[in-house]
Amino acid sequence: MTNDLIAKAAIDRRLAEIITPVIEDLGFELVRIRLMGGKTHLLQIMAEKPEGGIEVDDCAKISNAVSAVLDVEDPIMDAYTLEVSSPGIDRPLTRLKDFEDFEGYEAKIETSELIDGRKRFKGVLAGVEDDEVLINIEEGTVGLKFDWLSDAKLVLTDELIKEMLKARKAAGTLNEDAFDEIETEGSEED
Repeated sequence: MTNDLIAKAAIDRRLAEIITPVIEDLGFELVRIRLMGGKTHLLQIMAEKPEGGIEVDDCAKISNAVSAVLDVEDPIMDAYTLEVSSPGIDRPLTRLKDFEDFEGYEAKIETSELIDGRKRFKGVLAGVEDDEVLINIEEGTVGLKFDWLSDAKLVLTDELIKEMLKARKAAGTLNEDAFDEIETEGSEED
């Protein structure tokens, strides 16, 4: 099985080799890594806990650990900015297990080659069978070999947002009180 969707370009794969052990030692999983060009390169790392989710403090921990290792290994020649983030709600699907975990949700999948005359598939994920990702599209269920995929992500739907909020609430990471605290200072009557 390839790691294509986690790290696409050769430099990304090299970086993934260096930082994956660091991220895993901290108890997280690497979801995706991309080194993007521009005036200053941006090294974008998406990570999460094995059970899903990641907090701001976790991102800072990962950032510090990854920076230290990259300073020693020095694989990037130019100046770069490091950005560590969560995969987000409409997350990229980069590992075979992601397609199992998000079965029943809407997704967009792109393939590198034409499959039945098309490269883009949008539908509901129907799980995984061997090395194939199953997706229900209008014409029926299609099996796409994981190696054929060039890009895949969840589609932002109301159902997905509701599920993510429910999961965060259940995990105790959603602080509803924080939404209720409204600054009342200065508005009290004398």
